[in-house]
Amino acid sequence: MASENDTGASTVKYYTRAEVEKYNTAQSAWIIIHDKVYDVTNFVKQHPGGEEVVLEHAGKDGTEPFEDIGHSSDARAMMEPYKIGELVEEERTKNNKKKQDSANGTSNGDSSSGSWKSWLIPVLLGLLATVVYRYFISAH
Repeated sequence: MASENDTGASTVKYYTRAEVEKYNTAQSAWIIIHDKVYDVTNFVKQHPGGEEVVLEHAGKDGTEPFEDIGHSSDARAMMEPYKIGELVEEERTKNNKKKQDSANGTSNGDSSSGSWKSWLIPVLLGLLATVVYRYFISAH
């Protein structure tokens, strides 16, 4: 489902998840990363992690595994030629919506809470271990 403006010039093409799901083979592989749609058919055999990794997520949203791997900025730049469009607005992920909202200043406060929680618990456990250790050393 391509979108065009009034002059007939082509703009960004928008796809539904159902449309992307049809392209899930080595002969025609599409993948969604951060609500953008990529035709990775010609890249499957070149993928450094092997073609199985890409084909496992063909026709699906591969954002989470893509981010879990920690792709480099070079890898992200390599994606651009394969971009064919974006997901329709209604089907975009909530995480990206939250990021957009916080960028617009309409964050509900949850986006920053994860960052301090990730280091608070280990610090508290370290402090507790130090207190317990000192207690037992001073008792003997």
